[in-house]
Amino acid sequence: MIRVLLVDDQPLIRSGFRALLDLEDDIDVVAEAGDGVEALALARRYLPDVALIDVQMPVVDGIEATRRIAADPALAGVHVVILTNYGFDEYVFDALRAGAAGFLVKDIVPEDLLHAVRVAARGDALLAPSITRKLISRYVTQPLTTGTAEALGQLTNREREAVALVAQGLSNDQIADRLLISPMTAKTHINRAMAKLHARDRAQLVVLAYESGLVTPRTNPGTA
Repeated sequence: MIRVLLVDDQPLIRSGFRALLDLEDDIDVVAEAGDGVEALALARRYLPDVALIDVQMPVVDGIEATRRIAADPALAGVHVVILTNYGFDEYVFDALRAGAAGFLVKDIVPEDLLHAVRVAARGDALLAPSITRKLISRYVTQPLTTGTAEALGQLTNREREAVALVAQGLSNDQIADRLLISPMTAKTHINRAMAKLHARDRAQLVVLAYESGLVTPRTNPGTA
């Protein structure tokens, strides 16, 4: 059973999402919150697998709530998916850096919402290649940092290659084809790299790859 926490300051939005999710046999909405402070308290109480969190909320917004959840070791199993009205905007970029596993636009079709919840619960990132291109575009005008450069030294050459391909938007199967390895081996390389870099998920791994300079905005951006 996938346990979900709904966080939005609009009750109508929460009720609509809940009505859809409650129809599924493998999904259980365990709690609802109207702001980031309440969300954090309920996350600690119910330990959901997925927290669907709106960006703009009173008291504490979705980005800060995400940052606090990601920083709490007791909530390591909570995968945050940001809800937004505007597609990829400045808030989404900040949310990914804060530790979100991905994002959804609120006018998403029901099938995609259900798929997204299940993907996030598995610990996979909700980052389509088009979203990765947006990240690359953002870094064209933003200087790279070197905060994680030293951590990259812990990676094997294969792990570095896998991370670079993740940052280009490739799936495990595509990475396996590129490196001439099995999809399971590709996933193992990625998981080990995430552990060494302390990345919660693939979304954060993409951000770290660009911040560290492992991949630059002008390195094969068309393949993202």
